[in-house]
Amino acid sequence: MSLGIPFTPPEASSIASSVDTLFYTLLAFTFALGLFLASLVVFYAIKYRAGSKADRTGERTRSLPLEVAWTVVSLLIAFVIFGWGAVLFLRREHPPIDALEIAGLGKQWMWEFRHPGGQREINELHVPVGKAVIVSLASQDVIHSFFVPAFRVKQDAVPGRTTHVWFIADEPGRYHLFCAQYCGTQHSEMGGWVTVMQPEAYAAWLGVQGQGDTLAADGEKLFRALGCSGCHGNASKVRAPNLAGIFGRPVALDNQQTVIADDRYLRDSILNPKKEIAAGYDPVMPSFDGLVDEGEMQMLLAYLKSLSPRAAAKSEPVQ
Repeated sequence: MSLGIPFTPPEASSIASSVDTLFYTLLAFTFALGLFLASLVVFYAIKYRAGSKADRTGERTRSLPLEVAWTVVSLLIAFVIFGWGAVLFLRREHPPIDALEIAGLGKQWMWEFRHPGGQREINELHVPVGKAVIVSLASQDVIHSFFVPAFRVKQDAVPGRTTHVWFIADEPGRYHLFCAQYCGTQHSEMGGWVTVMQPEAYAAWLGVQGQGDTLAADGEKLFRALGCSGCHGNASKVRAPNLAGIFGRPVALDNQQTVIADDRYLRDSILNPKKEIAAGYDPVMPSFDGLVDEGEMQMLLAYLKSLSPRAAAKSEPVQ
């Protein structure tokens, strides 16, 4: 629904047309309402201009049914707009389970992407057409924002958090990628391209790039280099929580509460281990805050997730 207007980006994702339909509906409605109100202003300004013979002696009247009607109609319109937008928002929050996951790291002033096979890209992102793609975002320094106008998707990359954005590109081509959050003096230069390829061409491109260490493989190396395996390894004599199958599972805490071991919990356990202490264990783990940067955090999280399938989410709480 681009209407052929040059200043609108092309629709190149599965959700783009739905977003545009909502946008143009809102635009048409607000234009019509604004035109109606402006017409009333002009009409009465002319009718009651100074020196006109318009009757100004009429009594002021009040119509309760009219007031109720315009209040109810306005409320219903607001609910429809909210519901429409909420449906689109919820669609964006639930990616398909078979989506291709790519790690994205924003830093002044560039985007770094890492594919499941270990292939790396700087300010370029290659994806297959017709395949759901999740970009797991982190920021090395300040808030950045991953924005591909042609896909109608935008998501902030926030320091200290992992955020996600997903899309299905349905038109092969090359599309602009921007940082949509002011992030410093060279913010305007923090851009790149998303190249959408046929699946066969994408597979060939991956082959040309060569197979590198995956995030999880690098995470395992870092896990050992930091000494984490000394306490959490299978052969460890130190009593520490078993991390096999940890991701997505409920974790019992020493305060009688239970939390889910998601990205947030794993990140906090590394940087601030005394925040949420697993039940039955002493709080002896040191903090790695300042010792692990965001790129390394992505590696560690990928490794911890690789220790268990998502199906482990329904198993017994970690003790």
